[in-house]
Amino acid sequence: MAEPSIYFSEVNERQGVFHRRAFLMGGFAGLGMAALGGRLAYLQLMETQRYEKLATSNQFNFKLVPAPRGVIVDRHGAILAANRPNFRLLVARHDDTDTEATLQALGNYVPIDDARRRRLLREINAAPKRAPVSVVEDMSWEQFSAINVRSPEMPNVTADMGEVRVYPHGGAFAHVIGYVAKVNREDMEAVGPNADPILLHPGFRIGKQGVEKAFDLQLRGKPGAKKVEVDANGREVRQDADGDIRPTPGAEIELTLDLDVQLRAEQVFEAESGAAVVMDVRNGDILCLFSGPSFDANRFVRGLTGPEYRALATYDHKPLFNKALTATYPPGSTFKTVVALAALEAGIDPALTHTCSGSWYFGRRWKCDEVHGVQNMTSAIASSCDIFFYQTALAVGPDRIADMARRFGLGEVFDIGIPGQKKGLVPDTDYKRRNFPRDPKWHPGETPSMGIGQGYTHLNPLQLCVMAARMANGSKALHPRLIRSVGGIEQKSGAEWGDLPVDSKHIAFVQNAMKAVTTVGTARFAADLGLGPVKMAGKTGTAQGYNYGSGRGVHGTQGAWRLRDHAWFVAYAPYDAPRYALSVLVEHGGFGAAAAAPRAREIMRTVLLKDPEIRQRVQSPTPLPELPPDVRNDSDLPEPPGAEEATAPPTAAPA
Repeated sequence: MAEPSIYFSEVNERQGVFHRRAFLMGGFAGLGMAALGGRLAYLQLMETQRYEKLATSNQFNFKLVPAPRGVIVDRHGAILAANRPNFRLLVARHDDTDTEATLQALGNYVPIDDARRRRLLREINAAPKRAPVSVVEDMSWEQFSAINVRSPEMPNVTADMGEVRVYPHGGAFAHVIGYVAKVNREDMEAVGPNADPILLHPGFRIGKQGVEKAFDLQLRGKPGAKKVEVDANGREVRQDADGDIRPTPGAEIELTLDLDVQLRAEQVFEAESGAAVVMDVRNGDILCLFSGPSFDANRFVRGLTGPEYRALATYDHKPLFNKALTATYPPGSTFKTVVALAALEAGIDPALTHTCSGSWYFGRRWKCDEVHGVQNMTSAIASSCDIFFYQTALAVGPDRIADMARRFGLGEVFDIGIPGQKKGLVPDTDYKRRNFPRDPKWHPGETPSMGIGQGYTHLNPLQLCVMAARMANGSKALHPRLIRSVGGIEQKSGAEWGDLPVDSKHIAFVQNAMKAVTTVGTARFAADLGLGPVKMAGKTGTAQGYNYGSGRGVHGTQGAWRLRDHAWFVAYAPYDAPRYALSVLVEHGGFGAAAAAPRAREIMRTVLLKDPEIRQRVQSPTPLPELPPDVRNDSDLPEPPGAEEATAPPTAAPA
């Protein structure tokens, strides 16, 4: 049997292959170790500061803190909107916590009924993980303490102190200032995908109406942050106050309003529906912008229940509606001042007379409340004779009347800083052409209604106050100003809008006629201020809100409330050196002299007595005179249109 042969050449070859492979593997391993060592050296030596910061960021978080919302003050610095402390309860969702059981446990310390618990559960589950959701606002100190004592047992629960908006004067300023409320889905959609993170904070509120909404960004300020140490699960361990970033408070907004005048307007209106606007005729500052009845803005901050909101929304006096800006009404006989100016500019002699026998026939019978006899322009304004202004309007024409009305701010939207104004309507032949394609012609039978502020004409109380202020000023095209300053920066004066393009002699004539209204005319009983030589000039108005007929209502204060006349009064004082103008509307209040003028007198008296120079003229204020029980003046309403009046305009119901 042959012995196996050993070939040394094969052994050497195999050993050579092994050595080469071992050398290559060792080289690769060495390169890997070198690369790893180099990378570790780079990270530990060169990137030390960066990773220290990252480690610190894992250890510490910054929680956004809303800035104190800017305060809103009146012209004298009285607080109209501010902030107060608020104990609140927050719950955040974590992976290892039972949110439903947590809410059940919290119900032992704070009131949470079943319906609210279900709603909170939905909100917490829908919120991002670890994002706190407000469960209870305005906790008592006892509730706040009870939750904090048991905080170790409920790691996803936080009881802290924030701020909440407060309105010290309830509803007096609600329509002007507005209110704040929680950010909702619509608010988030409006700002788009790159919304400010502060909007998600449970304590943050956004402006919803009035000044709060119009100047929301300025009032927000700049949010800060609170530095807290957290564990690996993101739960707060302790606070590091030294690392906090202080927020920047929002800007202070100063309004031109006067607290005392606004509160007096609220008092004199009581539960009546209407509006009052007061302006300084020297610079356009609005001293009062009241709409009643109002609502308590503080209730909206806390959140209304469904029944509470429905009660406000369905009340026929419409407390949620800003009647000073948003509602428009036929101005009634207050519009006769504009018709008179248009007539004077058209060359009509103010001494021209018309005879009022209580009715006048032009296509149909047009009525006047009284038999005034022979009237010239001055006496017709003082006694508010409809018959005179039916015929005057026909002589002037709608286009000239409309042009004059627009010079006095009627039908105009003013930039006063808050939204919600309605333009109203000052009609002319072009308006009829644009809006009535089936009957584009302005018929003569439509003009008499316009002459007494009825028909298509619809205006708001702010516009009528501007009209009265420009009439009193006599030379400047005043614009109303509501925002006096924002963050200490003065806003444009209302007197910086140019001159009033009306002959001063014509304005002086109408001023004298308005003086006659309060001395011998329709407002002679209601316009006595009881301030000695300081007197008021004005014009009453009674305007129908419906075409009366078929038992739907009658003239004045008869019938159902919603079918009664609207009562107006516009005025300025003192009439020998005008400083303040106002307009007062009492919705469905009846006669202007009986419902609006006495309220205007009370408001104007407050305004004048706050003026130091006016007080010097008043020797000693006397008690206001009692009104006669049968005050029924201001003949503003024509006879209800009959079937033969196909060309007469319909009278729309007030908005």
